[in-house]
Amino acid sequence: MLHVAMLSKWHVHADNYANFIQAQPDAQITCVWDEDAQRGKAWGEQLKVPFIADLDELLSRPDVDAVIIDSPTNMHKDLMVRAANAGKHIFTEKCMCLTVKDCDEVIQAVEKAGVIFTISFPQRTRGRNLLIKKLVEDGVLGDVTMLRVRCSHDGATAGWLPDYWYDPETTGGGAMMDLGAHPMYLSRWILGRPARISSMFNTRTNHPVDDNAVCTIEFENKAIAVSETSLISGLNPESLEIYGTKGVLMGVDGSLRLRTRDTAQYVDGGWVDLKPLPDQPLPLRQFIDSVLYGKPVQFGLLEGRDLTEIMENAYISHREHREVTF
Repeated sequence: MLHVAMLSKWHVHADNYANFIQAQPDAQITCVWDEDAQRGKAWGEQLKVPFIADLDELLSRPDVDAVIIDSPTNMHKDLMVRAANAGKHIFTEKCMCLTVKDCDEVIQAVEKAGVIFTISFPQRTRGRNLLIKKLVEDGVLGDVTMLRVRCSHDGATAGWLPDYWYDPETTGGGAMMDLGAHPMYLSRWILGRPARISSMFNTRTNHPVDDNAVCTIEFENKAIAVSETSLISGLNPESLEIYGTKGVLMGVDGSLRLRTRDTAQYVDGGWVDLKPLPDQPLPLRQFIDSVLYGKPVQFGLLEGRDLTEIMENAYISHREHREVTF
């Protein structure tokens, strides 16, 4: 049985993680901590577990094997380093940290302690995206020249995101920093090492962080990615397009269509509907399996650092109105 402490209800996904843990036969929540004591006490009552106001006290408890971190992003480094030093396994919401320098401090602490670290990259567990990755690796599209991926919702215009979501000090950014993490880590996973990035962010809701954002990224293999996200467009489908020298992939929501030179010879219009691969377990389930049963970590320290590297450079590009090289 994995005994888990929830560290903060700040992130909008915190309740989902707590509910997931409570539904597992081999994991349970034993206590909670929150930087907001009032919110933490209420959450503890909701989960029927104690609220521990002192983080050091919580990290010293023998009934805490692991922590799930859903705090403000600017607190991640401190919480992760303290958890690792206490010998606790770590699952975290994206992004890992606000800077690569902070990530490197976390990596040093985690590796020294020998604990498991997993970051939540759920889009990499989806069967559609797993098939896309395999088709690219198998060369079905030839050399990839262009990738476009979009993830958006209407949290800012519909008002269901909390007010603190738009605090640049605690979040480090807006739409791209949070929701835009999905297009960013998918692009990095599919195309490899980035070489340079340019950003165009703005706000339509008068918040101090971006709610409408696009990055263009050139990778070392010369492929170009367009990473799009928004907190003001809830009707957009979740889309992923890949263009190559021999073919095209078009993914919209759960569908995936392929057209290559070969399909064009045998199918009218050339488009073939593909059946996605089976979904993999969600990252939090993979985290439990890694800690309890020694299964490999797919989304670990390196993947978290890679995402932060892209995000840090994306926001430098935005602030300084210039292209940034890696």
